[in-house]
Amino acid sequence: MLPAVQILSRALPDHSRFLSLSALALGLTAFAAPYTAQAQDVPPPAAKPQPTESGDPAAEGEHIAFDADTVDYNENTEEVTAEGDVLLRRGDQSVRADTVTWDRKTGQIVATGDVRLLDQDGNRLFTDRIELTDELKTGMMENLLLVMREGGRLAALKGERIANGDVILNQAAYTGCDVVNTDGCPKKPSWRVIAKSVIYSEERRRIRFKNARLELFGAVQVPLLGLTVSTDGHAVSGFMIPDLQSTPSNGVQIGESYYWKIDENRDLTAGLSAFTKAAPMASIEYRALTGHGAYQITGYATASNKIPIFGSNTSPENDSVSAFRGYVFANGKFQLDEHWSVTGSIRRATDRTFLRRYDISRDDRLRSMIDVQRIDEDSYFSFAGYATQTLQASRDQGLIPVAFPVLDYRRRFADPVLGGKIETQVNTLGITRTDGQDTQRAFASTQWTLRKITGMGQEVVLTGLARGDVYHSDENGATSTVIYRGDPGWQSRAIALAAIDVKWPLVGAALGGTQVFTPRIQLVASPTIRNLAVPNEDSRAIELETSNLFSLNRFPGYDRIEDGVRFTYGFDWKFEAPRWRIMTTIGQSVRLNNKPTLLPDGTGLTNKTSDIVGRTEVRYRDFINVIHRFRLDKDSLAIRRNEFDAVIGNTRTYAEIGYTKLNRGISRSIEDLQDREEVRAAGRVAFARYWSLFGSAVVNLTDRKEDPIYGSDGFQPLRTRIGAAYEDDCMQIALTWRRDYETTGDARKGDSFQIRFSLKNIGLR
Repeated sequence: MLPAVQILSRALPDHSRFLSLSALALGLTAFAAPYTAQAQDVPPPAAKPQPTESGDPAAEGEHIAFDADTVDYNENTEEVTAEGDVLLRRGDQSVRADTVTWDRKTGQIVATGDVRLLDQDGNRLFTDRIELTDELKTGMMENLLLVMREGGRLAALKGERIANGDVILNQAAYTGCDVVNTDGCPKKPSWRVIAKSVIYSEERRRIRFKNARLELFGAVQVPLLGLTVSTDGHAVSGFMIPDLQSTPSNGVQIGESYYWKIDENRDLTAGLSAFTKAAPMASIEYRALTGHGAYQITGYATASNKIPIFGSNTSPENDSVSAFRGYVFANGKFQLDEHWSVTGSIRRATDRTFLRRYDISRDDRLRSMIDVQRIDEDSYFSFAGYATQTLQASRDQGLIPVAFPVLDYRRRFADPVLGGKIETQVNTLGITRTDGQDTQRAFASTQWTLRKITGMGQEVVLTGLARGDVYHSDENGATSTVIYRGDPGWQSRAIALAAIDVKWPLVGAALGGTQVFTPRIQLVASPTIRNLAVPNEDSRAIELETSNLFSLNRFPGYDRIEDGVRFTYGFDWKFEAPRWRIMTTIGQSVRLNNKPTLLPDGTGLTNKTSDIVGRTEVRYRDFINVIHRFRLDKDSLAIRRNEFDAVIGNTRTYAEIGYTKLNRGISRSIEDLQDREEVRAAGRVAFARYWSLFGSAVVNLTDRKEDPIYGSDGFQPLRTRIGAAYEDDCMQIALTWRRDYETTGDARKGDSFQIRFSLKNIGLR
């Protein structure tokens, strides 16, 4: 067992009495004067410190607290020798050793025998012999081990402090790994850095290596240039570990980055990637932390052939053009004071396939936004704007809206009459399209809510809502879905709504645990509303599910409001036992008249009686979590929506399975709610302690009968991934294979390979 590492787990005792070295020496001198000059073994007296000579450690600055089992003082040589669990302490620094000798003439302090030094940053030094200055700074050291607070370990045969205060370590080795196993026995680290000399700067808290080599598994050695690590856990400037991968679009890629720590609150990372099938690409990331917030700016730039994918019928070979290509992503948030904040982001690419081709992102849209907010206990204000760039091959950018201004103000008041809550809201929205319909909207509303608990335990919530809307729109014919257009020009509407919601939680014991059964009923009434007279910009993707079953308005936005009278009923059931938790929700809604509804077929809400929806979650500890969502046809009980997600395992070995089938049977003109069927799977299997196999797949099961336009044949893999990884306490190596099955422009389908390599405390990405 390594003695130095064994000492790491030993707590420092709390000594009840400490003396300064100068006070101890003066006391020993006075006590020994009447006797011979031989060394005396005496206890440390509590003498008052006096002015000392320049060689005393306490002559200037902070005193060194001192404690030991026995102390000897030699009057002739003026040396103080302490033995037996010696402890020196100065501020946050401390030294513990078997023996400490202090020469009052030179001020030199020498500690020998199982020496343990703790510096002001929490790093620990273990050595056989060390020379210390009067500020407990290290001098000569032999056979030393430096254990850093952040986990790194540095060992050397010899160390020496030079004139500028730095320490030169010879024949040194550094690692971020544990050097003992779980039983406390020595083990060889999976990697270490070997260097002929190392410069350790206590002032700058840096360790610089000269003539260094990286040794992997005790065999492979790779030269390292300009390696620097920190002793306080802070980042340092330097090159990062390269990226290596191969893709069908770009060939073999080698990427290297340099990290520059500009200041404690600012840094910059610049990268360059070289490809065998494309021109090099540069990247840069700048991050800053200010007194009011933080922001970052990331950019990529290259020049390569791109293929237009919207509105082009030519082949890729004839349609590619060479051009500048790139991507910028910047975001930040600033808290101006206790209530006001500003949040913003910019995401923009030069074309639709850049992010996918260079494997930067799989997003199919990029949103830029700005939002100024003020929030306090009773009010909320937001002034925002949003712009979206589509990356989908089939979408026309001219039909993508820009939302500005988006204003929302809400304020809560206490009801002085009935004791409820009143919330007022003012909202405006401006939608602009270069090639499509433009819409402006403004409304003001007041909502009153009263919550009461009856003597039998029922929770009753009464709600009243009144709202007035004003709309203006033009070029309405550019919207292909007729029910979304609204009437052009100025339109207005009034909305009134009243609701009562009753829940009755029933608690009892069951199966060794506790269950809560909560029946729930809701009645919502609203007069006829001019829904189709106004455009629908934010309420398109509607479908009945448990999340909106008891909502006052099942539409997701403000442009559509359910009218008429409806009655909704259902129940929640929750069961909890040691290690188990089960939660279930089931419900249905019934309209009390037969008037036609604006809700399209397939949403589950079209007819007088809605479909049946439910959700069940089963959890066993942190090992099993299963969620099932469903929607059943009210007449045939056919499954209209069937979703299943399961996670089984722990953090090392697990399996994730997901399945979604949407059998809505909705009109082809409603583009937001088409039928889909998909299966997802992912997992990891750990073996041999440090090794693991992992993989994932997404398969589209939609066939032509479900969606003839989509073009799927019923089994269409979208993306698969398989890999192997080695990961111990300080190193990770992963090899990943991925296959893309669809070509989009110059982002080609095919096989991609990536090697990922990272070391703890060195160039960790």
